[in-house]
Amino acid sequence: MSVVNNKLPSSMILGNKRRMLLIEFLQRKNGSAELRDVVEYIAEKEGNTERKHRKSVYVSLMQTHLPKLEREGVVAFSRGTITLLKVPSNVTLYMEVVQKNDISWSVFYAGLSVIFAIMALWLGDGLLLFAGVTYLIVSVVHHTKTYPIARPRDRKNTEKSGDNA
Repeated sequence: MSVVNNKLPSSMILGNKRRMLLIEFLQRKNGSAELRDVVEYIAEKEGNTERKHRKSVYVSLMQTHLPKLEREGVVAFSRGTITLLKVPSNVTLYMEVVQKNDISWSVFYAGLSVIFAIMALWLGDGLLLFAGVTYLIVSVVHHTKTYPIARPRDRKNTEKSGDNA
């Protein structure tokens, strides 16, 4: 691991889902938010808004994530307010921001794998088939890493609200 200018690489800063969600939330809130709002947002994205889980999110932010991000000059924390000072370089490599009806990279890769596979079968080319399988693997890996962050357990919340009706 290379550390340049005593700063951690972006992959280390954003290598944690809660830190990524924190930065995502601050970006949506024009760079500043109350800690309790951040805790609620992260708990909701993780699919568990029970008191015990929110407390776990709060403790991990206070003891680990906020101090680390403050040391790196990414955020400032004062009197319950978190302020985004700078977005780490190459942040787009680690965070996928896709609008609700847009196509994600994992779906794009899956589509590309299908195209490569069809072309491979049509042309009888093993190299194209290998490329198709490779894109399919990339699609699955990317989807499993980004789906829990981008799409919280909406089904679970929908079921709960349906039970109350």
